Amino acid sequence: MTETPETLQQTTLNRDAAETPVREGGGGDPRALALAIAEIADDIRAKDITLLNVADAVGYADYFVVVTGNTDRQVKAVHDAVLKGIKDDLRVIPKRVEGVTEATWILMDYLDVVLHVFTPDARDFYRLDRLYGDVPRESYESKPD
Repeated sequence: MTETPETLQQTTLNRDAAETPVREGGGGDPRALALAIAEIADDIRAKDITLLNVADAVGYADYFVVVTGNTDRQVKAVHDAVLKGIKDDLRVIPKRVEGVTEATWILMDYLDVVLHVFTPDARDFYRLDRLYGDVPRESYESKPD
């Protein structure tokens, strides 16, 4: 029997799940998840980290976390770090991920929280921050080293 890529991914993600199984999506405190994602992105030196409270604007998420990576390689590094960090710390994986191949805009859907990682040009082009300009927002402040 040949394993499908989905099965291989799930097997890899569950390999070290000793006590708590990995689950898809949120289910906990959306703001806490958004802050955890922002902290990991900050550790990878992402820029312009913004949390948008979109709960009253869209029906599919409570928060957007919008960050900028300086290059497509950094955008991919933010994706990789968030995927691993949230899986290891909170035992949660995204329900869906888009844009990893191009790495100019990667979207990671944790159901209650959606992470958008942009290159500077893509963030300027899509202007997601301005599209949701009327929602409550907060800038993530880097913790001192």
